[in-house]
Amino acid sequence: MPAGALEDAPDAFLVLRATDGDTRAFEVLVRRYAGLMRAYAVRLTRSPADADDAVQEAFITAWDTLDTLNDPAAVKPWLMRVVSRKSIDRVRARRGDAALEDWDAPAPDSSGPEQRVLVHSQLEAVVGILDRLPEMQRQCWVLKESGGYSYQEIAEELDVPVPTVRGALARARRALIRGLEDWA
Repeated sequence: MPAGALEDAPDAFLVLRATDGDTRAFEVLVRRYAGLMRAYAVRLTRSPADADDAVQEAFITAWDTLDTLNDPAAVKPWLMRVVSRKSIDRVRARRGDAALEDWDAPAPDSSGPEQRVLVHSQLEAVVGILDRLPEMQRQCWVLKESGGYSYQEIAEELDVPVPTVRGALARARRALIRGLEDWA
């Protein structure tokens, strides 16, 4: 198959080829999802360096365990779960106090300078609130709101019961609401 044709191939086809040892097919998956995985890992780890390491480890794990993927078409959420685990492992190992960085909220397209300042200020407020949350609450919130994980998936990722996830999310949301009351 010509190299350009692989770029347009569906995920399931690429997974099947990569499972058979086709490194070019896996490289296409890496190019397709590396940016998304890195952005997500930065939000979880709060460190671009740790995010890069987590993504690299995730792709190594993915290459080694790709044959365990039951539904080849579901490679994207599977890769996101792998990078999530690697990111959380890095946070657990570090237990650092680094500030939450690279939190990104897009400004409206038709924004003037005033609107950009307002959005930036609101973003700083959200980042500040998230940064002050206990680690469990922050991780649950990021996995739910940025990663789109279900309560069950978050519980599995963090190795805690679902009620713990529900409570942590409720407390995180209350803290955000209280912290952003002045913006309403």
